[in-house]
Amino acid sequence: MDALREALRATAAQEMAQDSAHDLAHLDRVWATCQRIAAAEGGDLRTLLAGAYLHDLVNLPKDAPNRAEASTLAATAAAPHLQALGYSAAEVSAVRHVIESHSFSAGIEPESLEAQILRDADRLDAIGAIGLARCFAVSGVLGRPLYDPSDPFARHRDLDDKAQALDHFPLKLLRLGQGMLTRTGQQIAAERTALMQAFLNDLAVEIGADAPAHWAPEES
Repeated sequence: MDALREALRATAAQEMAQDSAHDLAHLDRVWATCQRIAAAEGGDLRTLLAGAYLHDLVNLPKDAPNRAEASTLAATAAAPHLQALGYSAAEVSAVRHVIESHSFSAGIEPESLEAQILRDADRLDAIGAIGLARCFAVSGVLGRPLYDPSDPFARHRDLDDKAQALDHFPLKLLRLGQGMLTRTGQQIAAERTALMQAFLNDLAVEIGADAPAHWAPEES
């Protein structure tokens, strides 16, 4: 597995268009979380290893009009690399589904345990402390301000995460935990969501705004 991991990691390093939110460190974290979930839930590690390191092989910008196609394009691009590394036809098919169904924007339901695990692992990397860092990193690249200074927590305006980074929390990040498919993923998500909520409360104090209690995620 170590040699296979290094080969998959090298493929990602060579083929993937990397940014600070979608780089080798992101892939390493997703693989580590896949292993953590699989230790409790089961799942084929060869499939998860390939999915973790090749799921962003095609990484389109968040504001790209064809963003929803990225995971399908990544799955197609992954296939010849998997074949070259000795994955069987059945394994290639399994990995392709894992990659296709991990994406939030694609809307493809994961049908295998491995697909559920990878989707949870990838989404867990979007929340918690690392999720905070990645959110603001992406917003910086897109040239979006951190928040609306006249109404940071959208008490009197519509949410718009294309206009400011902070709005991405209630629109997506605080809700991700409700969609976790594995019990282990749900447990990790609850901890990371609480951390993000604490950050928002601290941020409110620092910028002189009321705490965003209205942004607390609803119980599922």
